[in-house]
Amino acid sequence: MDKRAAHIARRMADIEPFHVMDLLARARRLEAAGRSIVHLEIGEPDFPTPEPIMEAGRKALADGHTHYTPAVGLPALRETIAGFYRDRHGVDVSPERIIITPGASGALLLVMAVLLDPGDQVLMADPGYPCNRHFVRTFEGEAVSVPVGPESAYQLTAEHLESHWGERSVAAMVASPANPTGTLVSADTMKRMLAFTAGRGGRLIVDEIYHGLVYDEEAITALAHSPDVFVINSFSKYFGMTGWRLGWIVAPEDYVRSIDKLAQNLFLAAPTPAQHAALAAFQPETLQILDARREAFRERRDFLLPALRDLGFGIPVTPEGAFYIYADSTAFDSDSQRLAERLLEEVGVAITPGLDFGHHRPQAHVRFAYTREIAELEEGVARLRRSLG
Repeated sequence: MDKRAAHIARRMADIEPFHVMDLLARARRLEAAGRSIVHLEIGEPDFPTPEPIMEAGRKALADGHTHYTPAVGLPALRETIAGFYRDRHGVDVSPERIIITPGASGALLLVMAVLLDPGDQVLMADPGYPCNRHFVRTFEGEAVSVPVGPESAYQLTAEHLESHWGERSVAAMVASPANPTGTLVSADTMKRMLAFTAGRGGRLIVDEIYHGLVYDEEAITALAHSPDVFVINSFSKYFGMTGWRLGWIVAPEDYVRSIDKLAQNLFLAAPTPAQHAALAAFQPETLQILDARREAFRERRDFLLPALRDLGFGIPVTPEGAFYIYADSTAFDSDSQRLAERLLEEVGVAITPGLDFGHHRPQAHVRFAYTREIAELEEGVARLRRSLG
């Protein structure tokens, strides 16, 4: 029998797993053994998919909507999303520029594939969502991680782009609101970054998957500033459809045909029943449910944020959206991984250490996800106080 080692592409050495999954597995084992665990590590809404979407999905299956759609998506859904931009954001977007994808991850695969040649660089904030740099690496590009801190609300700025843009740079990527920090890119900063990338012949990619979950001000889509931006969105977070695996891109017009070709070859089309179900996501009844849930997330943030600050976590910037709090944990331990393991073992509170979000001071930070009801958040804070107070 041939005992030679399997050939694995060199790029795989640079693709890291989600380190928090090991912690989650440990938490599940503790639960199986009878321990009570407060889960503040999961970046998934605890609310079920709204019933109007569920009913539309059931009807799609009953009506036999189980065949392929066009690679760019169900025409009716593309038109509905265009109407959503018009009605909620006051922005006219042609349905032809909207490409439906298998989740935001599918959208990012398409955007990176259409933009990157080997060696091309994409600038992104550190800390940030870890998969972004792995998408770049998958297409033989280079992710340039730019250290950011509270002085810029943990976001890239035009000044960052000016300092780090090089001969091989072709794009910059931002998220507003961002994971893990929950912060926004201001309208002025967004406009300046768009002007900078356009002036260098590059592109700006904007992740807006938490866009419906903004609490203290009106969320402004990057499409309000330019038609030449790539916008990524998802049905997972605000719309509560994580397992349906559905997202979308709004692409500059010149890229649509190329993205269409890529989608045909990479995955053909997003799931058909999910696309039909998503048509109901924009109905007034559904939007009323979703906006009520946004208020529930706001209440959770408004409880957890001051409670964590009172415990001694350093949170210099108030998160304005998403459902995360990124906190300096050095008052308790110089190693956030060790702290997270200790809190799980001692008091049954699961949080995410900073290691998953980049290389800029990860050992000094942890992320809390307020994706649980306030009663559970209160219990988590009480347990943290017993351990840390």
